[in-house]
Amino acid sequence: MSQIQAILLAALQGVTELFPVSSLGHAVILPRLLGWQVDQHSPAFLPFLVMLHLGTAAALLLYFWRDWIEILAGILGQGSGVAESRRLLLLLVAGTLPAAVIGFLLEKFFRSLFGAPEVAALFLALNGVVLLAAERLRRRASTGGAAALTLRQAALIGLCQAGALIPGLSRSGLTMGAGLAVGLSHAEAARFSFLLATPIIAGAGVLELPKLLHATADGGIGLGLSVLAGLVAGVTAFASTAFLMRFFKSHEFKALNPFAYYCLAAGGLAFVLLAFVL
Repeated sequence: MSQIQAILLAALQGVTELFPVSSLGHAVILPRLLGWQVDQHSPAFLPFLVMLHLGTAAALLLYFWRDWIEILAGILGQGSGVAESRRLLLLLVAGTLPAAVIGFLLEKFFRSLFGAPEVAALFLALNGVVLLAAERLRRRASTGGAAALTLRQAALIGLCQAGALIPGLSRSGLTMGAGLAVGLSHAEAARFSFLLATPIIAGAGVLELPKLLHATADGGIGLGLSVLAGLVAGVTAFASTAFLMRFFKSHEFKALNPFAYYCLAAGGLAFVLLAFVL
């Protein structure tokens, strides 16, 4: 992988990780469409993607730093909203566990899909269908926001998050869709989705970092290039988060539809090109 290709993939990761359009799906599909000589079966490829996820996790921590400070203060029994902060932490734990367990148990199976761009293209189109369905299943938003979720609802949202292990299905899209289905507004669903993403993305990065170091020692993608790519992903992820939070606050009616139409068009076109043209 050249330096330019790595930087472009990093920018793509930063934009698409938070947008409900599947960053992993794009990372699998785009190199094949552009004819890049990227060995997606290489032991270095997945850890490289995880380094990009570390940059994304850092961007989310930076953007939502007030929320995490309040959660930390709640753990320590400080501040005025201790009970609410502790409840939000409990909800995040309930939402994190399902994806963590499923990812651990089925990691090898999902790895086999990473080098199959045709499969990713089909799932990207399916992601568009899921987003459209989420808007149809949306319930009237409650006034309590994410703090009013039950543990069962938070676990359901977390279970949907596990679907993003399949390239083409969007983690943020699935969790925001589930949030709408249990009564969150678009803005609250996005906020809870992004808070929920932080421990999952950061945890995956920490687990895969030793593999990245081992892969680079064997002549894989360089550590310096991976770190630079992670920084690029972090900057673009921060900008994407800021844009999306403003977008969902000002577009409450069928706000997921534009992303759904994009996924349907991009996934369908990519599948046709990959299966019958390239």
